Amino acid sequence: MTNTDLASCPTECFQSDVLAGLSQPQKRVPSKYFYDAAGSQLFDAITRLPEYYPTRTELGILRANAVAMAERCGPHCLLIELGAGSLNKVRWLLDRLDHPAAYVPVDVSEDYLVEAAAALVDDYPALNVIPLAADFTRRFQLPQLPAARRVVFFPGSTIGNFDPRQADLLLRRIARLVGLGGGCLLGIDLQKDTSVLEQAYNDSAGVTAAFNRNLLVRINRELGADFDPAAFRHCAFYNRKLSRIEMHLVSEIAQRVHLGRYVFDFRAGESIHTENSYKYDIGEFAGRAAACGIRFDNSWTDPRENFAVLWLTAN
Repeated sequence: MTNTDLASCPTECFQSDVLAGLSQPQKRVPSKYFYDAAGSQLFDAITRLPEYYPTRTELGILRANAVAMAERCGPHCLLIELGAGSLNKVRWLLDRLDHPAAYVPVDVSEDYLVEAAAALVDDYPALNVIPLAADFTRRFQLPQLPAARRVVFFPGSTIGNFDPRQADLLLRRIARLVGLGGGCLLGIDLQKDTSVLEQAYNDSAGVTAAFNRNLLVRINRELGADFDPAAFRHCAFYNRKLSRIEMHLVSEIAQRVHLGRYVFDFRAGESIHTENSYKYDIGEFAGRAAACGIRFDNSWTDPRENFAVLWLTAN
């Protein structure tokens, strides 16, 4: 998908996905729609919360192992970051890469991406930075640049937001994107004590709750719906059977919501399922990746083994 394609269809795609999701017995909205400008800023705030361990843990892994990761990438690589966000984590890698061909951050939030890319260019004037506004879960066109290899950087355990079948499809897409011998640095959140997990998604400051409700604010603004965000309660819990955190917006009252000519009724206590965050075992994930054409070669973890960054090679 090109930038032009994305510009011409986002509202149509957004509306189609929201209508389809709200029409299901368990109402849901895809988590990728969290990330408008306000949602991206709220998520950045979440990453700085004391309860939210994944970002600082992954940053610690990157700081400690960036040299080894850069060596895996090799000289003159084309580095592609999926769901790039604020472009903060990639700096640890960029500082150590050997003359990268270019850096292509990919994100759905175009305004936020352009702003972050401009700041990166100021700090790395010799680096060819090509921001690409696109939904990485759909086909998009990479710039054709000479490079020794392609490497996808996919931090933050974003892979955990995809159900297993969708995650496998994404791993296959990454394998095709980088091509034979191409690499992928991918972050995964590891299985751990339930209390640690649930605190990370139920912060005392209420930032995650605001992030969750902002999805309704966005639907109202961009699609003309009449949700009352204050009438929905943030709920996040660990589903041990499925090894995932689930986030929901729970209707506090019986209510009716309009979206164009469509009407959706909510019972008191009925929820919209807004996000999953799967927690992994490294061995299990490696086996699934291998079945998708991208083999596990190495991993780096923190001392508590709360999080891991994996190196995968397309074959």
